[in-house]
Amino acid sequence: MNDRYDAGYGGDQYELVGYDEYNQPVYRQVPAQQAQQPPQQQPYDPYGQQQQQGYAYDPYATGTQQQTPDYDTGSQQSYDTGRQAPQAGYDPYATGTTTAYDPYGQTATSGQQPRVAEQTAYIPQQGGPAEDTEAPKTQAAGERDYRTEQFAFVEEPTDDSEDVIDWLNFTENRTERREEAKRRARGRMVALVVALALVVSGGVGYLWYAGKLPGVSSPSSKSGTTTAAGAQNRDVIVVHLHNTAKGGTSSVLLVDNTTLKQGTTVLLPNSLALTDDDGNTTTLAKSVDDDGTSGTVDQLNTVLGTDIEGTWRLDTPYLQNLVDLVGNIDIDTNADVPDPAATKKGAAPLVHKGKDQTLSGKMAVAYATYRASGEAQNTQLERFGQVMQGVLRQLTSDPTAATTTVQTLAQILDPPLTDKDLGTFLAKLADLAKSGDYKTALLPVQNDGTLTAQASAGVVKDVLGGTAKSPDEGSAVRVAVQNATGVKDDTEKARVVLLNGGFTFLEAGTASAASAKSKITYSDAADKENATEVAKTLGLPTSTVTKGTVSANADVSVVLGEDYKPSSSS
Repeated sequence: MNDRYDAGYGGDQYELVGYDEYNQPVYRQVPAQQAQQPPQQQPYDPYGQQQQQGYAYDPYATGTQQQTPDYDTGSQQSYDTGRQAPQAGYDPYATGTTTAYDPYGQTATSGQQPRVAEQTAYIPQQGGPAEDTEAPKTQAAGERDYRTEQFAFVEEPTDDSEDVIDWLNFTENRTERREEAKRRARGRMVALVVALALVVSGGVGYLWYAGKLPGVSSPSSKSGTTTAAGAQNRDVIVVHLHNTAKGGTSSVLLVDNTTLKQGTTVLLPNSLALTDDDGNTTTLAKSVDDDGTSGTVDQLNTVLGTDIEGTWRLDTPYLQNLVDLVGNIDIDTNADVPDPAATKKGAAPLVHKGKDQTLSGKMAVAYATYRASGEAQNTQLERFGQVMQGVLRQLTSDPTAATTTVQTLAQILDPPLTDKDLGTFLAKLADLAKSGDYKTALLPVQNDGTLTAQASAGVVKDVLGGTAKSPDEGSAVRVAVQNATGVKDDTEKARVVLLNGGFTFLEAGTASAASAKSKITYSDAADKENATEVAKTLGLPTSTVTKGTVSANADVSVVLGEDYKPSSSS
């Protein structure tokens, strides 16, 4: 490789001394007498630069000094690879003159020697980086030309940097969303656990209170914590089933004990003795036929000591429609019921005896009104009670839907009962019937239709809360009279005397003449004075008045003994 060339100007030649940072060759002028010397071979430079003897490169930065070409002036200068600053008097161009060191490439203001023109390097034009096409600005004397491409240290923002920022923002937002989702999930889990704990504790508490937990007694069963029967709230309506085909009626009470959450159907025998407005003794069946609903309700309230809120007259065609509307009923039947429309003897029964029998409306009416030959009326009454409970189990528990069912029957109700009142009442009972908190009870009466304190206490007192009924101000005191004289007519004589005295007479039946003396009993201290007045009215001594147990439907109980003399009380 020939590293010298003739410039063609007076025989001067130039020698290659290296390459600048843009890989451009740098030459220096060689005198004519040195041009005759043969060129020396230069060692191979793998980086595209030719090293000259005397320009040794210290690769380990040991602090030795080297000489390197000055790319701007073509002169040589020595530099310290150990990054030591040149001392004063250092000649960077080896011209024999000394200059002060200027780190920015400019000559200091003192000690400067003029440059030799021959030492200025000529750099031919070579292909390199594109330069600014604009005209160069006028350069002041003594100033060096600095190009902007020589200082590429400023980092300009690029699209990539914005992408990185966006990615960081996305990552941060996604992390925050994950943390927020975790917090919401933990919140929902805590709320769910709390809700489940409340449901479980509430259910266990209810079972404990109701006494339905095995081996655990209910607080209501403990002494001193039982809610008195009289303090319990009850909603009561009476239902009269009229058999439009064969005649006759059947009556029941539907009771909703809102305190104990207990529903009951109380079966009322037709033989139940009542007292009409004139003080005459009658029966429930006769009262329904003669006095209608309003008169019967008043008489039942008097005898049972309850407060009936309304009367539902349910004729058999409406019962059939009701069963069909609720979608048939399932009950346990206790007899085979023949088809009333069958004309042939020995025809298949309409209702079969057995468990879980599905009855349509027609079948339900036939079963509710069926009374075989020789059966007591109470047996037929129990069948009607089964049908009513089956209807309640099938009826919706939603008051609005139940009201719609009642309205669909298109029957006329007796005031003050309305469709909405009846629908709401039946919906509550339906809910109790579905949960198993429903029962049927028969009101026990004697053969003469009267009630006894022992027989009726379980129904009148516990179910109906008869003792809770306080007589209205100015109302007559209810007096239950039991005849133990052995003379049947004494009961009627006592009734007349008491009615004339302003008392309400309740027949309590008869008893064997086991006691020779009469007895008048009251249970509430407020009735002591009333009991004394009853004794005077009947012509009995006041010594017969004692505090004790009375009939559940009465304020004062009277037992007429052998010492009772009707003539003396007239």
